[in-house]
Amino acid sequence: MSEQSRSKTILEKALDVNLDPLFYGTFAEIGAGQEVARQFFQAGKASQTIALTISAYDMTYSDIIYGKEKSGRYVCKPRLEKMLDREYEKLIERLGPTRADNTCFFSFADTVATGSGNCHGWMGVKFQFSPKSEAQTVMLHVRMLDKHRLQQQETLSKLGVNLIHCCFYKRKNTNDFLNGLFDQIKSDALSVDAIYFTGSEFKKFDEIYFNLMLVEKGFSAACFIDQNGKVQNPSDFFWNKSLLIQRGFFQPVTNTHLDIFKRGQDHFKKEFSLKSQDILPVFEFTIDNRVKKTHLSTDEAFKRVQMINQLNIPVLVTGFTLFYQLKEFIRLSTTSPLGIVIGATHLEKLFDESFYFDLKGGLLEGMSKLLGRFSRLYIYPHKTNEICLLTKSFFPKPEVKNIYKHFIDNNMIQDIAGCDELKEFIHSDDVLKLIKKKDKSWKKLVPEAIHKMLA
Repeated sequence: MSEQSRSKTILEKALDVNLDPLFYGTFAEIGAGQEVARQFFQAGKASQTIALTISAYDMTYSDIIYGKEKSGRYVCKPRLEKMLDREYEKLIERLGPTRADNTCFFSFADTVATGSGNCHGWMGVKFQFSPKSEAQTVMLHVRMLDKHRLQQQETLSKLGVNLIHCCFYKRKNTNDFLNGLFDQIKSDALSVDAIYFTGSEFKKFDEIYFNLMLVEKGFSAACFIDQNGKVQNPSDFFWNKSLLIQRGFFQPVTNTHLDIFKRGQDHFKKEFSLKSQDILPVFEFTIDNRVKKTHLSTDEAFKRVQMINQLNIPVLVTGFTLFYQLKEFIRLSTTSPLGIVIGATHLEKLFDESFYFDLKGGLLEGMSKLLGRFSRLYIYPHKTNEICLLTKSFFPKPEVKNIYKHFIDNNMIQDIAGCDELKEFIHSDDVLKLIKKKDKSWKKLVPEAIHKMLA
């Protein structure tokens, strides 16, 4: 491999920064050691880059420096923002008079919880791209997936160096930035839940599109966009909320989808005695669909998100092929009631043993991971002129019928409507066929808010 094509090591990237006379800044790290700063010290020439490193482990010291959080949490976005702002302001105030003409100041910060269990943290860089320029900011929330603390810390250090290197040298192109961010890091070592860009240097970075790229390329398990079209960190946004999630294809969204959504919420509220404000209703679709054997590109997922946003509905875009994986992701953030709504035609695949070969306990293990005391699967009838499929009219294979009966008898799988209550089920595929034939009757089958996007 030639020197030009060879990917740089983490230490070589740190040395790039150390040897660059333009950048000078501080490192503030809480919770996982000074792992990122360590890489720059080990690379050599760190005195040319680092003005200060700080690790305010003690909560009292941390509160004195950065102030207290209303939430009482130290691993959170507001804490990271305060760390970045405080250290950056100190740089400008103390070194600006003597170095501002020839220096790009930066502050790097992270606040991380490592060890066993839910290992996660916030990381960011606030920097100038030219002397005296306005500050640019990149922040991200990451979950470390390795089991051992030292592995987690090593991954954190690599990600920190990559982030700084990308901000300084790879911010002109989204693909270069994304690839550089995860360079030299194992694919299963971390998952980024959300990344945010601020400043004129990132005007080409569409935040939704970039976060969808993370999912499509396997660097993120899921991307969540709220009803206002803003990327949110699921861990924070879902915290202690009761979620009603409708899983579907949504290509396009039909009036039937909206009816399912409403009936699902009504049923969910009644079963768990919830108020409307207690529920977060969400559309969810996966980029990897085992049923249709498709993999959505970032462009395709982005268009689908834009359509759902037109309806002011929150949307979760995931890489989960199986339902229990979705449930396990949600449970990282909340133990409150969870309802997942699907059409009755999905029951056949849901109870197909071939989908669970990666689990030692097979289908039984998969369904047990999905359903429980506060987790439900709500079924919307599939109705045509010939049939109406409900939970009672679904007959699984003999070898799994008792498993199905168990979840039915314990009300973990429930119908949310009867056949007599519904008109014919509108499929997305039916709408697409009408559009292709230029039959304008499709407009009666989808919400008016998305007509222009489909015409």
